[in-house]
Amino acid sequence: MRRLLIANRGEIAVRIIRAAAEQGMETVAVHADQDADSLAVALADVAVPLAGTTAAETYLDQQKILEAAQSTGADAVHPGYGFLSENADFARAVIDAGLTWIGPSPETIETLGDKVAARELAASVDAPLAPGTDGPVDGSEAVRDFAAEHGLPVVIKAAHGGGGRGMRVVRDLDAVEEAWASAVREAEGAFGRGECFVERFLDRPRHVEAQVIADAHGNVVVVGLRDCSLQRRGQKLVEEAPAPFLPAGVEERIRASAAAICSAAGYVGAGTVEYLLSDVDDAGSEPLVSFLEVNTRLQVEHPVTEETSGVDLVVEQLRVAAGEPLSLPEDPAPRGHAIEFRLNAEDPALGFLPTPGLVERFDPPTGPGVRLDAGVRGGDEIPAAFDSMIGKLIITGPDRETALRRARLALAEMRIEGVPSVLPFHRAVLEDPAFRAADGARSFGVHTRWIEEEFDAALGESEHLAAALRHREQQMLRTTVELDGRTVGLGLPAALLRRLGGGDPAGGAGGADADVDRSGAEVGAVTTPVGGSLVRWAAEDGTVVAAGDALAVVEAMKMEHTVTAPQAGTLEHAELEPGEMLEVGQRLGTIR
Repeated sequence: MRRLLIANRGEIAVRIIRAAAEQGMETVAVHADQDADSLAVALADVAVPLAGTTAAETYLDQQKILEAAQSTGADAVHPGYGFLSENADFARAVIDAGLTWIGPSPETIETLGDKVAARELAASVDAPLAPGTDGPVDGSEAVRDFAAEHGLPVVIKAAHGGGGRGMRVVRDLDAVEEAWASAVREAEGAFGRGECFVERFLDRPRHVEAQVIADAHGNVVVVGLRDCSLQRRGQKLVEEAPAPFLPAGVEERIRASAAAICSAAGYVGAGTVEYLLSDVDDAGSEPLVSFLEVNTRLQVEHPVTEETSGVDLVVEQLRVAAGEPLSLPEDPAPRGHAIEFRLNAEDPALGFLPTPGLVERFDPPTGPGVRLDAGVRGGDEIPAAFDSMIGKLIITGPDRETALRRARLALAEMRIEGVPSVLPFHRAVLEDPAFRAADGARSFGVHTRWIEEEFDAALGESEHLAAALRHREQQMLRTTVELDGRTVGLGLPAALLRRLGGGDPAGGAGGADADVDRSGAEVGAVTTPVGGSLVRWAAEDGTVVAAGDALAVVEAMKMEHTVTAPQAGTLEHAELEPGEMLEVGQRLGTIR
């Protein structure tokens, strides 16, 4: 492999570019219009525009990416995480085009990407499993039947996908229909397929996962275990390795079953086998461990395993794809402790709502044990069309207590301005007794719904929210010009032309001077707290609603948010249709 195309964006594209460069490989970046001036584009040897502003038009367009590989002479493709990383059809298309695919085979992706088939495979090697349906169910009534047999809570899960998307927990039978519809809709939007199955949901579980790497020579190594229990809306916020305070026998059971699952699947590449671990209080002295899924790609949280194992997982991916054996002959012993803090453009005080905008200041900390994996610089834009991640701060120490002390210093030193960020949450959680576990294993109290149910630190509204409201999605204006006798396509950001005195080339539609009502001060005004797209109206125009009733569903940065009524009255819709793009604070209607 000589030239690697990275079919992704943001911090993971930067991470892969740097690893490939260390191995003497040239790199090709592809980019949406909003990412034309991104750090990944600046670092790559070659950059190819994908001519679009949405994921569907760019990072999910297989044909555009394959054409970019062909036009630049790339001979390998790394998908990163998200987007097409677990798409078997794309992996097959890459291979059929004569390129090297950095990941497991299409057949393995299909088997493990089908959550029902993955459960069957896990059962065949005696991996621990919670009760679940034998396959996708055909509607909400089947969910009710399963709950009647196995009890509540249950979880509806997308059969094809992961990352918490297409997943809804049902704790009340009255919520089954809405949860089913929402899970199917989100699964279709995120993965292109809406099939869902049902499992018994473990309440208050920890999320523990095993990082696996395997080569084509039959070697399967469990590089380490991570705890990823600190989540909001099913999305991880803080991860650490090795997984702390595991009850006796649990680590051995997870390691053995993860290796067995990957061996049975003929796995080649880096992957993660995820498990839920029940609260000891709910299961007596023997906690219940349940296989969750296999992610057939590199995980966002892979750096904590790298820091505590000494293994560069991206380099190992490249070695394995080139047909070389793993550089490590057996499971490495963990060394020290590492904690990763995801740096997202979200406001914790507003329910972790994603808030895109301009990162006016980005000053990372320095010092012993500090690593930063970032995809932005000060002055870069966080676009609403993609996820909210700015970067990841990874802190390592010789033990957990030292890592926590270093983390406090690093988070106090770090500055992110221009957009709200999750830094206030990270600083607060380090002081919470449930996370610090100052009294030992039994005092470690975090679980996958701990943030929503138990974390009660007073986090004030971000002082940067007003700045984020000024955000506009960057537009790219294109034309064709002749340069030295050759026809060349030229793309210029609309914002650049405005700064040069050209006014608003787009005629005001979405530009910096667009007349969008975002006062939100008028009594009865219904506005969206996030920028994104209108998924559907939950209440028809003219409906009489009560305060708190659901009015609309908005998708922002790949997640659905329900907009509720601020008061009782009659709803009057704004002239908006499902699918239309919305800005933060934009009026959706009025309640008279």
